[in-house]
This record gives sequence, C-alpha cells and structure tokens, in this order.
Amino acid sequence: MVLGKRLRYLRERAGVSFDDAARVIDVTPLTIRRMEKAEVGLRIPYVKELLGTYGVQADEVEDFLALARKANEPGWWYKYRDVLPDWFRAYVSLESEASVIRLYEPHYVPGLLQTDDYAAALMRVGFPNGDEEEIARRVELRVRRQELLSRPDAPAIWAVLEETVLRRPVGGAEVMRAQIDHLSEVLELPKVRIQIMRFAAGAHPGAFGPFHYFRFGFSELPDVVYTESLAGAVYVDQPDDVVNYLEVMDRMTVQAEPVARTRSILGELRKEL
Repeated sequence: MVLGKRLRYLRERAGVSFDDAARVIDVTPLTIRRMEKAEVGLRIPYVKELLGTYGVQADEVEDFLALARKANEPGWWYKYRDVLPDWFRAYVSLESEASVIRLYEPHYVPGLLQTDDYAAALMRVGFPNGDEEEIARRVELRVRRQELLSRPDAPAIWAVLEETVLRRPVGGAEVMRAQIDHLSEVLELPKVRIQIMRFAAGAHPGAFGPFHYFRFGFSELPDVVYTESLAGAVYVDQPDDVVNYLEVMDRMTVQAEPVARTRSILGELRKEL
C-alpha cells in the first residue's frame, strides 16, 4: 500500500497520465490504477520501467525495487492459508503493521488477548465440522498473531470490552478463570489498556457491533476500520467514515470504567466463577 501510493505520487509529480504509464509497460490503465491501490502485486520489471519514465534517479530506483521485492514476499501467515479466509488475510497484515490498535468487542475476548483454551473453545463453536487438527491449526495461527505484543515495536492496544464478554462462559469455568487471569497479566504490558463497559453504563454509541481501528507509522497509509459479519468483512478507510468510528470509540472510553478499575473488576468477576 505504501509503495503503491509512492508510485502514484511519482507519476503525478512527473505529469504522466494513467494512459501514458500504461503504454510504457504495455498494460491497461486499469492495471496502473490497481498497482497504485495495492490491488495487485508489484512486478519488478514493470516498476523499474515506470520509475525510469517518472524520472527517478538510479540509486533511488534500486532502493524502491528492494522495497518492492520485500513487499512481494509472502507474510508469515502464508503457511496458514488453509485456515485463513481470504477476507481475513488483510486483517492479519494490518494488525502486524499497525502502531495503534483500538477495538470494541461486545461478545468475546479479542483474538490478541485470548488463551489457547479459550480460542480452541471458540473455534469448536465457529467451525463445528472441523477436526482436531484443523482446530489446532486455527489456534496456532491465533497464538502466532499474539507474538506482536512482545515485539520491541509492539503496537499500542486499547480495548473496550462489554461486561458480557467476561460473563459469557466459553469453555467452562476453568477456562474462563484462566482467561481472566491472562487479561490481568497482559495489563502489565506497557502498551496494553483494557476498559470494561459495565451493564450499568446503559446504552452507548458503539452497541451496534464490534469494530477494530488501525493506525500506522506510515504517512502514506490511512487509518483503517475493520468490521466483520458472517459473510465476510468490510475495511473502511474513507476519512469521514473513519472519523465517525473514532469519535464513537472516544465516547465509549469515557463511558466505560476507567483503566485503573479494570484489574479489580476482573478480580470481582473471577470470584463469581
């Protein structure tokens, strides 16, 4: 996505139209548009020809091509493609590159904060026809995603969870106690904040469904909001729409219990199990 936006900038700076760029590499103007929108891979010979046409200096061309080769490499999640839906691959990529992840979950503990047993219990419900090997693969993928929490450049995680999330028995009391203990542990991480929306808070603006907000360390990448349904997912990146989600999240963080109260609330809920 970053390289596509840079290609667009370089083309526009050089005053080259979509049609002219397409003729250089003998493709349709639509292909140029798709390259700039990151809808197709960046073929190195094409990129080299385009950069030359855009008047980019030789040393800068080599730097750009090196980044393009890296961008074309499969992500670590490629080995899990058998259990990773096409519509969710973009999510894993965004999650891996984000500098800030804010999310609202009304039903379940977010994947990044789940224990193995909690994740396995959810997988058995979500994929009732899956055998144990498939379930184990799906759990393994979820655990691999959680490795980003311990990276030196870990993203800031700020989650708002409905009280329902912690009261809904997933996998039984023992699994839930371990899950709540795990949430208490991740609160020790410097970049993790969790707030709980108590029942007593009443109606709030995010109650229509879960959503995840991503911000990145690249100026070329817009903020992205992810929403999910049974049929797939929607990735929202239009600024006005993203701002609406962000405003809703901000209002919910005011209405939810303060972060300082989260640990004691977790302790209270655990005692009830």
